[in-house]
Amino acid sequence: MAKKVAEQLVEILVEVGVKRIYAVTGDSLNEINDAVRRNGKIQWIHVRHEEVGAYAAGAEAQLHGQLACCAGSSGPGHVHLINGLYDAHRSGAPVLALASTMATEEFGSRYFQETDTIKLFDDCSYYNQVAATPAQLPRMLQAAMQTALSRHGVAVVGIPGDVTAKDSVDIFSSLHPFPTQPSIRPSDKELDELAALLNNKTKITLFCGMGAKDAHAEVVELSYRLNAPVAYSFKSKMEIQYDNPNEVGMTGLLGMPSGYDSMHEAEVLVMLGTDFPYAPFMPENNTIVQIDIKPERLGRRAKVDMGLCGDVRATLQALLPRIKQKEDDDFLKKQLKGYERVKENLNAYVEVHGEKDRIHPEYVMSVVDKLASKDAIFAVDTGMTCVWGARYLHGTGQRKMLGSFNHGSMANAVPQAIGASLAYPDRQVWALCGDGGLSMLLGDLSTIVQYKLPVKIVVFNNRSLGMVKLEMEVAGLPDWQTDMENPDFALVAKAMGMEGFTVNDPEEVQSTLEKAMKINGPVLVNVMTDPNALAMPPKVEWSQMLGFAQSMYKLMINGRTKEILDTITSNFRHMKEVL
Repeated sequence: MAKKVAEQLVEILVEVGVKRIYAVTGDSLNEINDAVRRNGKIQWIHVRHEEVGAYAAGAEAQLHGQLACCAGSSGPGHVHLINGLYDAHRSGAPVLALASTMATEEFGSRYFQETDTIKLFDDCSYYNQVAATPAQLPRMLQAAMQTALSRHGVAVVGIPGDVTAKDSVDIFSSLHPFPTQPSIRPSDKELDELAALLNNKTKITLFCGMGAKDAHAEVVELSYRLNAPVAYSFKSKMEIQYDNPNEVGMTGLLGMPSGYDSMHEAEVLVMLGTDFPYAPFMPENNTIVQIDIKPERLGRRAKVDMGLCGDVRATLQALLPRIKQKEDDDFLKKQLKGYERVKENLNAYVEVHGEKDRIHPEYVMSVVDKLASKDAIFAVDTGMTCVWGARYLHGTGQRKMLGSFNHGSMANAVPQAIGASLAYPDRQVWALCGDGGLSMLLGDLSTIVQYKLPVKIVVFNNRSLGMVKLEMEVAGLPDWQTDMENPDFALVAKAMGMEGFTVNDPEEVQSTLEKAMKINGPVLVNVMTDPNALAMPPKVEWSQMLGFAQSMYKLMINGRTKEILDTITSNFRHMKEVL
């Protein structure tokens, strides 16, 4: 009996090491679904929303660097994939998306649920084609997998439902991808010029992004020889911070003054594998060197004086023999001293736990950091939860952190925790959620229950869209339509089949989280945090201060005086630090 195209597809995925397909089955996907059932060597993960499946696949791919797969059926299934695929693509995750379509005979007829997958996925993929015949599918699949792995992004293969049911065709070409790891570094001439620059300056700061994640030892050694403080982006914190005596924290919207100051006070700033998007936080009056594996990124975020193309690890390995040990460490000592002051300020919010229904979110995150295992995987929602994670979760060299760092979408934490827990069932996985993010894709708590994933979900329930509230206030606008009337998330969790707890008293935070960790299965802990807790950036502009004052005035004249007092009381230490 001839093999169907759907069977051939599944066999190829198994052969290349894909472990699961995240999807909602239906109509044009049904042949592939049945092929997975009969094959038995690959898992079909029935998510409640295709966006969750794309997020989960992206998380899995980011963690292990191998190909992960999701799927969506005709029309709505394609559209639902989009947000998660954008996030995966912008995160550099090798994800294969299978977009099943209506029958080929209906192409171009505006048939029920018809979408143009080429147009739809063009902006969030490196490869995007439709296999209209059985002979096309294997070669397109190989090209898609090769592209996803070599370019680190999304590849989409459109597959009509009628094609999956046809007899397969053997193709005499490669049916598997070839993962490549070329060693790329600047030329000797460029490295000599960089070494000459660094050897002749005394105030140097290193700023590391995710492109430096595999160069921890080299970054530490370079900082030691140059007596250079090391700042880093949030995305690279887990990879750069640990065992790094010269680290001074982050900069940017989620960062702290120490990281910002070390970059601005340096004579030379060396950017290592970072495409940091926040231009207002970049210095303008010093010499900037940028090293990146993708040359198209050089100079597009900052006024770069020297741009070098290369893998950070290979580049630093070639650079280090050219670097002389510096004796003067005054600049480094000054920045480290500033970092100590910042950490003392941050710790002040941990020492004061808050009050009933106004628990300090900083304290909650510090408890998570203390209780989490050394190899825990954290998924943090975009928004204020991301801020608390950036400031209070610490790297160990084994921990990993996932977030929507480049796409900046809400509701990423639970879907990414699903992918992380399936990929690494023996590791502790935390979904650190905002109430807004959790609400957006609440249905997939059922996916966690269905597959018995031991994810620990912590909800920072401030009853508002906290980051949006802050954005409005610094713009001089009174926050409006940011408040949320939430259900009791602990009861919702119980209704879906997992254990749930609500914490109103700050003195019960640690004991409740400890209890959650001892439960062999998924748990949701709903923590009632302070709705007026804000996060000040490392550098507050006069316009932002003026805007904040204006928003407070508008609240006052609208009779919201108590909210003003609560906001000032909740954030006094942050305001004192930046003003």
